[in-house]
Amino acid sequence: MTQLRTRFAPSPTGYLHIGGLRTALYSYLYAKKNNGKFILRIEDTDQGRYVEGAVDIIYRTLHETGLNYDEGPDVGGDYGPYIQSQRTNEYMKYAEQLVESGHAYYCFCSEERLESLPAVNGARRYDKHCLHLSKEEVAMRLERGDKFVIRQNMPTSGSTTYHDAVYGDITIENSELEDQILIKSDGMPTYNFANVIDDHLMGINCVMRGIEYLSSTPKYNLLYDAFGWERPMYIHMPPIMKDAQHKLSKRNGDASYEDLIAKGFLKEAIINYIALLGWSPKDDTEKMSFDELLAKFDISGINKSPSIFDPLKLAWLNSLYIKEMTPEAFAEYATPWLNGCYLKNFDKTLVCKLIQSRIETFAEIEEKLRFLADFGAFDNSLYDNQKQKTNADVAKEILPSVKEKFKNVEQWDNEHLYAALVELAQEKGIKNGKVLWPARIALTGLAATPGGASEIAELLGKEETLRRLEQSIANLN
Repeated sequence: MTQLRTRFAPSPTGYLHIGGLRTALYSYLYAKKNNGKFILRIEDTDQGRYVEGAVDIIYRTLHETGLNYDEGPDVGGDYGPYIQSQRTNEYMKYAEQLVESGHAYYCFCSEERLESLPAVNGARRYDKHCLHLSKEEVAMRLERGDKFVIRQNMPTSGSTTYHDAVYGDITIENSELEDQILIKSDGMPTYNFANVIDDHLMGINCVMRGIEYLSSTPKYNLLYDAFGWERPMYIHMPPIMKDAQHKLSKRNGDASYEDLIAKGFLKEAIINYIALLGWSPKDDTEKMSFDELLAKFDISGINKSPSIFDPLKLAWLNSLYIKEMTPEAFAEYATPWLNGCYLKNFDKTLVCKLIQSRIETFAEIEEKLRFLADFGAFDNSLYDNQKQKTNADVAKEILPSVKEKFKNVEQWDNEHLYAALVELAQEKGIKNGKVLWPARIALTGLAATPGGASEIAELLGKEETLRRLEQSIANLN
């Protein structure tokens, strides 16, 4: 049996969008699940859209996420070069072969003539004008150096059918297929031509890509047929939507992998979530390690319906991964966020202990703990809590005792601070919450905080804790 060979063939036009990363992920998982090879090819024939540094981003992202390709520009292989712009001699040779067999032809039409063609449904359709030029005239114009492109000669009758592993049999009427350009006037191949040639020459026998290519695939198949080559297996994937009406799009500045990393998401959570955008395992598991993804992945689980990118679900999934980190791993990963703001002045171990189980992304750390640096006047109605039976009057009575208790705490840590507050509640014959709630409000000025009064006091230190209590007591008088 022929070894399965899949490929990821991005264009270096900027950051690696999550739709592209999903294509790479599925292609990798399917290849590895079937003991196949996963190949990276850079499709840079559109030099006008080339972005400096984009190729390095592709390499870095794939390696960071564990999608290590078996062949590619920076790792080599037997089917190189793996960058399209380094393969240009191949394309013209095959285009001329198609011209000889009548499946393609030279087109010398000027921009003016093309612009004069009638528009059908808002698009101009080429009328095969140059297909009828004699061989002599074509030879003369080529000799003269006239500007030309090479177009595919599409059949005008009948239909083309192929099978897609997700969407089943797809049939397109040949009359709907325009004579697409194969070789541009600058001698470079179009994407539609180059990817067919490269896939064949690289032995790619399984093509996984977005649904936007579903209706274009008959054009590619006519090229395979014209050369007498075997068609690959096709697996088209549903679109990733921003909402019910709009696709997630790199051109619209929507999320890329590096954007998500910068926003404090872990690569493990990103890969896990992206896998679920268009696919689900048979057991409907949502949180999966990379090894579990590999074990569970099957193309029968790819959906036909569009998937909506839900930042809230990604954040929830990310929080699960954060909670599972060891304290040491969390502290190491959190360091750039801690050092980038006021938090570098606090005990790193205590900050991490307080926040690890209470954030969904690392980017939340600075804002969730801002009260540690910023403390000012606040509304005394925050002391109101029916469940704890507290209000400003209760706080006015309790807080001076809290301050005195804290003054006498010799070992300033959460354990001893909490014990002091519980002891105070017992002395007054009241429930713990009637002490803990006012104390926390007095130290933070916030209704919701990541951590209780004793944890926050430990971080603030004795001097700042007593200062804040004094200020809050004064605000109640």
